[in-house]
Amino acid sequence: MTDEIRIVKDGFIAEIILDRPRKMNAVTPAMAAAIERHCREFDRDDSVRVVLLRGAGERAFCAGSDLNALAEYPTSWKFRNRVEYATAVRDLRKPVVAALHGWVLGGGAEMALSADIRVMGRGARLGFPEVTRGWVGGGGASQMLPRLIGYGQAMRLLLIGEPIDAAEAHRLGIVEFLVDDAKVEDEARAICRKIAGFSPVAAESVKAAVRMALQSDLPSGIRYENEMNTLCFAAGDHMEGIRAFREKRDAEFKA
Repeated sequence: MTDEIRIVKDGFIAEIILDRPRKMNAVTPAMAAAIERHCREFDRDDSVRVVLLRGAGERAFCAGSDLNALAEYPTSWKFRNRVEYATAVRDLRKPVVAALHGWVLGGGAEMALSADIRVMGRGARLGFPEVTRGWVGGGGASQMLPRLIGYGQAMRLLLIGEPIDAAEAHRLGIVEFLVDDAKVEDEARAICRKIAGFSPVAAESVKAAVRMALQSDLPSGIRYENEMNTLCFAAGDHMEGIRAFREKRDAEFKA
């Protein structure tokens, strides 16, 4: 890992910590490469069932890409073939929970959109300022925001470029949980622990099925969902779920 990306594991939970607080956790190319590498590793690691994404320090979850680093790409072709860190998060097959505090901007906001569940502190602010700098975000905001909040609200955020507060982000449906700033990490970890207690096959299948819904027609999506359901039954975890129901206890899904 780089000194600016830390990994902490606790049981079935792996935390990716953006650890560059003096620069509001702005992402450098080296950090992007580390994020991508860890995401690939977690997908292959059966001891990881859920990923928690958070930023160090008090000022920001992430202010996006380091603008000085962006200016240093020698050619547009090199920039085109850069590691896209928000895409690396979005491509994770395992569930991802984002703990959001302070500033959540640009590529940082795109990373948040790439997570599956977002927990935001009441004092946080989220925005997509790329248009004010002369470009469009490259981590998926123009594709994910309309799916989350509709065309008009997505255009409002992307074309005007002004940040919104946490209450507005929650009202629009960009974040799922709105909590006191001091409770962001605890709430996010509690959600991670709950998900980590479920069958990993079931959790990944839920994510795969819902992601399919974003890119397919209804009949195709329902067929895919049935295939995921069949995969869960083939894996055999459903038998523990049935036993736990009969015995009136919590299910214990083994790694």
